[in-house]
Order: sequence, then C-alpha cells, then structure tokens
Amino acid sequence: MIKLERTSVMNLENAVRGMRNPLNSWAKSDSYYENGEYILGEEDLRLAGSLAKSGSDHRKYLRMIFVSVDITAPLYWWKEYDTYKVGTVANSTSTMHKIHAKEFERDDFSHDRMSEGALACLDGVIKVLEETRQKYLETKDRAFWHDMIQLLPTGYNQMRTCTMNYENLINMYYARRNHKLPEWHTFCDWVEGLPYAKELILVRED
Repeated sequence: MIKLERTSVMNLENAVRGMRNPLNSWAKSDSYYENGEYILGEEDLRLAGSLAKSGSDHRKYLRMIFVSVDITAPLYWWKEYDTYKVGTVANSTSTMHKIHAKEFERDDFSHDRMSEGALACLDGVIKVLEETRQKYLETKDRAFWHDMIQLLPTGYNQMRTCTMNYENLINMYYARRNHKLPEWHTFCDWVEGLPYAKELILVRED
C-alpha cells in the first residue's frame, strides 16, 4: 500500500530562466502565467525537452524544479526509498516518539496482498502490540516500549513529507519502474502525472 498526497511542483519559472542563462537567450522565452499556473510556451518546452534528453550535464535546470509530496508507505518500501539521499529530504512522523499514542489496528499496516494465513499472523502480532502498548501506558516501563519497537513489522505504515527534484525523479523512475513491489509502480504512475513529465522526466531511451 502506498498513498501520495498533497503534491506541489515549485520553481518552474526560475528553472526555465536559469535554463536560458548559458546562451543569454531570455528574450526567446515564451512561457506565461494562466490562472496562477506557470505554462511552458512552445519554444521553452522545445529547449527544455532537448536539454533533458542530452544528459545530466546539460539539464541542470531540472535540479531547480522542486516537488513536495506526502507519502504514506510501509517501512519495507521506505528502506528502498532511503537509498536516494542526494537532493532529497524527508520529514517523517515519529515511530520512536508516537508509537504508543494510538491503538494498534490492522489498517496501520500494509496488508493488501496478504494471504488469510498471513493476515491471521498479523492480527496476532497486532494483539500483542496493543497489549504491550497498554502495559507501557500504565507503567511507563521502557521494557514494554522496546518490545513494541523491536516487534513492529516492516509492513507498518509511516507518513513522510518529501521533497525532491525532477533530476532525482528521472533516476528513481527508471531504476524502479519495473520493480516487483507494486508500491513502486504506483510511485512511477504518480511521476508520470507530474507537470511536463513526458517532456522532462520520461526522457531516457530504453
């Protein structure tokens, strides 16, 4: 299970201006605002697409197009996402500080592809986690807190507010689009829906 919510794409206008700096070609820029949204004109989009296809040395402007999104995903997915460190930032809900703050329930975990046997096992773990949580709240004994932290399955869902740029997304998209985890397929579908993704992100030849 993965959810991508509250997406914002920022700094497109400044990135396009910077894209034209090397040849001082600002006068050829034909982008404009419409109803508060920055729209790439035909000439700007042509140049942006050409540079995007020319490799990372020529598409530095893509590192200036920032994306912010709230992602809710299981810990096993976050372990893979965390390999992308350069140019990305994430601020997460705190497992360490807030694990005891609410009752454990099945929807706290990704279980959409579990068999009946695995679901029964998960329900047993949830029962133990909830009993341990209640004991921790009653006693404040740190031993119960350690039990919760170390017993927590990697299917536990965590929400993080993430920022990245279009260059990061090129690397992530092509590295993960054929991954066996369905969460990556959903992530790549989200990438494909970003503004000008077809021209600026989906640019590598297979």
